[in-house]
Amino acid sequence: MEPFYFKSYDRVVGVAHDVKELEKEIERIGKSDPVCVNWHLQQGHIVSWLKYMGENTLAEMLKGVNDWKEAVARISDYYAIQQKARARRSSRRKKENL
Repeated sequence: MEPFYFKSYDRVVGVAHDVKELEKEIERIGKSDPVCVNWHLQQGHIVSWLKYMGENTLAEMLKGVNDWKEAVARISDYYAIQQKARARRSSRRKKENL
């Protein structure tokens, strides 16, 4: 799968191969070049890449987000939702095995 390239004008300023790296790069680049990250958000580039990666739930959560800080917050929410879902599945399996 192709990574996501953060570009500021003609320069590549960051690369993400998965959601964890995407979150780190959004935060890192957002602090030094917020216009770059916000532009990728506004243009839908990040949402399109997440769909390409099969991360449809997170893509939906980021749809319409134009600010890098909001994107980081929603990615954190996404992880919390995933963790709760995993815990529920694990709990169900344990109950089934009893």
